[in-house]
Formats: sequence, C-alpha cells, structure tokens
Amino acid sequence: MNIASLLQAGVLLLWIAVIGLIILIVTRASRGRSYKNLTTIVVVLAVVAISLSLVSAGLVFVQPEERAVVISALADGVRQEALQPGLNWIVPFFETAKPYPISRQTYTMSIAPNEGQIQGDDSITARTQDGQEVLIDASVIFAIDPAQVVKIHIDWQDRYIDELIRPQSRGTIRDAVSQYRVEEVVSTKRDEMIQKISEALSKKLSENGLVMLDFVLRNITFSPEYAASVEQKQIAEQQAQQAKLVVEQRKQEAEQARQQAAGLGDSVVIRAKADAEARLIQAEAEKTALELINQAVKDNPGLLSYLYISKIAPGIQVMLLPSNTPFLYNLPELTPEGSTLLPTVVPTPTPSSPTP
Repeated sequence: MNIASLLQAGVLLLWIAVIGLIILIVTRASRGRSYKNLTTIVVVLAVVAISLSLVSAGLVFVQPEERAVVISALADGVRQEALQPGLNWIVPFFETAKPYPISRQTYTMSIAPNEGQIQGDDSITARTQDGQEVLIDASVIFAIDPAQVVKIHIDWQDRYIDELIRPQSRGTIRDAVSQYRVEEVVSTKRDEMIQKISEALSKKLSENGLVMLDFVLRNITFSPEYAASVEQKQIAEQQAQQAKLVVEQRKQEAEQARQQAAGLGDSVVIRAKADAEARLIQAEAEKTALELINQAVKDNPGLLSYLYISKIAPGIQVMLLPSNTPFLYNLPELTPEGSTLLPTVVPTPTPSSPTP
C-alpha cells in the first residue's frame, strides 16, 4: 500500500468520524442535552478532513511497472509527459491520472477453447500460395513503449489490444502465409515465415507506440483433406524407404557372397599352386634319388642282387637264380649259429640229346 492510499484511507476514517459526531449532536439536541463541545470537535475534524481530502486528491502514486497519463483541464486536455514511478502531484479536481502498464503483455489466439483471450476457437484461418487452408495458433508478446504512453492514450486508450494488436496480428499472419506453399509453411521455410511476420508486426506496432518483444507460432493445423493426403504421402515415403533398405540389404548380402566366393576361389588357387609346387619338389627329389641309385648300381653291380636278397622273406633259405647263373646261394642270415656258408655250385644240367 502506498502513501496516497494510506492518506485516502485516513481521510475516509475522518469523514466517518465527522458524520458520526454530527449524528450524535443531532441526537443530543433532540433530547435537550448539551452538544457545544461536540460541535467544536466536529468543526476541527471537518477542517482536517477537507484539508487531507484536497491533499490526497492531488497525490498519485505510480507503480514501477506503470506510467500514468495526466488528463488535465488546464493543459490542453492532457499533459505531454507521463507520470514516472513514485509519488506525484496533480491539481486536485482539475486533473486525473490514468495508469498504463509498461510490463510485458501476451495476446494469444488459439484453436483450444481456454488458451486464448477469447473463449472458443480463435485460431487464424489463412490460405497458402497453392490454395491450401491452414489454421494458425499464435501468441504476440508486446509492451507499451514508456516514452509513448501519452500517444497510446490519445490514439487508442484501452482499445489498443482489441483494435490494434488483434487485427494487425491476424492480418500480418495471413499476408505472410499467402506467400508460401503449404510444404514451406510446415517445414522448409517456417523459420523464414516467422521472421517475416515478426519484422512486419514489429514495424506496425512501433508506429503506434508499442514494442514488439516476440512472436510465437504455436501450432499449424491443416484441413482434414490435406491432413489425409499428407498422411498417405508419409506412408508412401516410408514404404519407399523400407524398399530401399531392403534393396540395399540385398546388395550387401550379394557383395558378401561374392567376396566369400572370391575368397574360396583364391584359397583353391593357392592350394592348387601349393600342391603343384609340392609335386614338383617331390618329383625333383625322386629324380635325384634315382640318379643316386643309378650311380650306386653303376659303381656296385652286385648291389641289386644284394637288395633283392635282403627283401626276401626270412623263411626262404635257397634261391634259384636265372638259368645263366650257375650258382645256388645259401642265405647267410638263415644259417644256424650264424655260420658262414659259401655258395654251393650246382652244375647246370645240359640238355640230353634226342635218342635216335
């Protein structure tokens, strides 16, 4: 509570006291009782009440978030400067103060029944460049320019919201939406459209003593027909995307199979090369071995006979040599007690001549 309000409350109490005393004086006079002392008190209280009433009528306390316009019968209808926050003085009964808020104010237009300043659907119907109808929910955050409070009072008074903010906002939004296609309003150029609305609305409000602080595009609603077409388009795009993913997956699987086949082919080639090299090495080794054996046989003619004999089964003690070899060999390893036996010479029988 400010000083002016306290003073006005005190003046009210004084006038109540004066009226009460007057009633008491009248009552005592009607009963023939003395009331001279009461009359003096009433006169004193009345003088004080009148004086304080004049003072309180001239005192105006302005809140920090306000500015007050002085409506004057002495200065061409209105003072040129608004009253600043704090305690101010005006001429009693010839001037009055009209306060205006300079704090932030929000005006909301919404399709939801209880969100905006107007009950029910207060959204903005607009048409895009391609003829689609959209419903816009928006909020305008603004404030009165403290330096232009007097201008607001002269031009609009308390009508600046209903007759300035509301129509200018709705008109500016419709103009901006009409410059874009519906896809651009929704996504690609939404920020650009909001910026354009904010700049245009800020310019219009500043010309009328208001400061545009922010513009909020709350929601965009489509007509049922367009909403259905958008939904079908999204479904088609999702299906196309899914098909694309399937194709990509098949490509990856085919590439993986190709790489596996290439790997198997490479392994087969490597194995074949390894086998071929192993065969070459083995053949080279066999060739070398044969050459060594051939040289050994050449240098030792009896080596073959020895090797042949050493491979015979242990149960054989006598071996018949070819017809051109006139010997029978007793195998040394089969002789008892390890005795050495010399080969036995068995004459080869000559064929008998035929009898005459």
